[in-house]
Amino acid sequence: MNMLHNIEQLERVESQITQKGLTVWFTGLSGAGKTTICQAVYNKLIEQSLKVEHLDGDLVRQTLTKGLGFSRVDREENIRRIGFVAHLLTRNDVIVLVSAISPYRSARQEVRQQIGAFVEVFVNAPLSVCEQRDVKGLYQRARNGEIQRFTGIDDPYESPLNPEVTCSTAEETIEQSVTKVIQAITIANFPAPSADNLD
Repeated sequence: MNMLHNIEQLERVESQITQKGLTVWFTGLSGAGKTTICQAVYNKLIEQSLKVEHLDGDLVRQTLTKGLGFSRVDREENIRRIGFVAHLLTRNDVIVLVSAISPYRSARQEVRQQIGAFVEVFVNAPLSVCEQRDVKGLYQRARNGEIQRFTGIDDPYESPLNPEVTCSTAEETIEQSVTKVIQAITIANFPAPSADNLD
């Protein structure tokens, strides 16, 4: 199923029913491609006149969670606050796209249980690839000891065990990753149209 088919399906189904809320949570290492894929999905959904919000982890840390550090407790509180906002939007029939490292399974499971309508997207790229993509030099600074508790270096990243979507960004194009996510949103957010409506 290609992206065009998925987008056309979204457009066709959305014209028949009211949009439901859904949180799509993109998790992965820094540099894996979370924000890039998330923004591309956002643009595709906006083109279809769907109600969409994008909560970017880096931007949230400048506002809603400003002042939190990078201890496990603070990281979990960061995810908890993002999850609360996503929950409010989701229950008001918004498709919420969250791009945040969110390294701990327990924190991701907590927000999944709170929100209910939830799709986990594992943006998977090897640490070596993420380091090669790191234009800001954060990984190198972490390896030099200049940044403490950096995920993937001296703080763990707990990969999802059963994500609804896995985007292997070292092996697939952005378009291929976006297609997977759009398809998952279509399945999760809209019931399959009846045969009568496919003519």
